[in-house]
Amino acid sequence: MTPSSVLVIKPRSLGDIVHTLPAVHFLKTTFRDADFYWIANSEWTPLLQDNADLKAVIPFPRSRFRGASGIVEFVRWCSEISHLEPDLVLDFQGLIRSAWIARSAKGRRILGLSDAREAAGYHYHERVDVDASQHSVDRYVQLARFAGADTSGPACFPLPRGRAIPSLELPDRFIVLHPFARGHAKSLTSEEIFEFTRLLAPHPFTVSRNAISLVNQTDLLQLIWLLRGASFIISVDSGPMHIAAAITPDLLSIHTWTDPGGSGPITRTPGFGKTNASNGSEQSQTRSARNDHAGVQTSFNSPSLYTDGCCNEIASRYWMRYAIVRCRLGSR
Repeated sequence: MTPSSVLVIKPRSLGDIVHTLPAVHFLKTTFRDADFYWIANSEWTPLLQDNADLKAVIPFPRSRFRGASGIVEFVRWCSEISHLEPDLVLDFQGLIRSAWIARSAKGRRILGLSDAREAAGYHYHERVDVDASQHSVDRYVQLARFAGADTSGPACFPLPRGRAIPSLELPDRFIVLHPFARGHAKSLTSEEIFEFTRLLAPHPFTVSRNAISLVNQTDLLQLIWLLRGASFIISVDSGPMHIAAAITPDLLSIHTWTDPGGSGPITRTPGFGKTNASNGSEQSQTRSARNDHAGVQTSFNSPSLYTDGCCNEIASRYWMRYAIVRCRLGSR
């Protein structure tokens, strides 16, 4: 049955929502006349702003549901979406809370992933088999394919254009360094940040001391605008890194212990590791590199480094300390 309405459940997190965009786009291009609704945490709804694939974004006020009283608030909120009654519900989150939301929406067909946790799978009508070693983009696209989507085309990440930062003047060419992440031991140390900026110093800048700190000074749309304007981006494994990977191939992603095969920069062709990034013309390879910083062996895709100028020294110095997925300094 061709659905006339589809509910997408992916409340969080920043990077995971970015990874879900291609699956939803494939669904929309297949079921063009269907109305799509997406439930997302309130703080991440700007990511879905002006998304042509969606009829509406339903904010999920997660902060209201903390503590014992939050359970009552959550049940009440779920009752407010019971009128949706979509033909198809896709739970990309795979947790008991998202599965409960799926049931509360009274969908006619509820689909989820085989590795859903917290007994969420018992709430689905059907589950699609996925491999935990797959990249998140591929897992979500597999769910879309199971739902009937044609996933043969290139992956699309319809992100908003962003919003300029008031009173900020930037040079024509600049590099964005995003050294922090919430996950344990993902962030760079202050010494490593200093070393990075020192190595980048030969790159032409017109700002004082070669750098501007925008820590805690941008909202999500301003961050997207900044990443779109950058000549090159260096980031640890984080939500902003996934936004950058969806925008440009001019990215160096640093993984201190996480596996880039499952959470590294995304490709634009379904099947992570089959083709490399922007145009699919370069075949990727798979190697293993010792991540001395974390003391673990990490296998990863697309390890080839496309280096230019100051990034040469960065690549040579940090190759054995981090799993650097790709590095290409392009002109704009």
